Amino acid sequence: MTTQTTSQSAVEPTTPAARPNVPSVHVRALITWLAIFPLVSVGMLLLGPIMEPLHPVLRALLLTALVVPAAVYVVVPRLMAGHGALSRKAVERSAQRAARKAA
Repeated sequence: MTTQTTSQSAVEPTTPAARPNVPSVHVRALITWLAIFPLVSVGMLLLGPIMEPLHPVLRALLLTALVVPAAVYVVVPRLMAGHGALSRKAVERSAQRAARKAA
């Protein structure tokens, strides 16, 4: 039986200070909600009349079968990228202000 060793670089850091680009769980929850709510609202408006005769559980199943993949694969990654860009700009502005104060 052989054992595999994991190098230190392959281990993902777990402290928030070691991963500055990862938003907090609260920000990720907000971003996920911002993705899901509009998709569910639009889905209900568009599919509501079509799915009216179906049982509510089946309606929920069909709606979530469309909304969840759209959110996970399209909307959330774009919102996370936007959040990352805004965060980087804020850090750059803060660094520029600190450099001006120091000068």
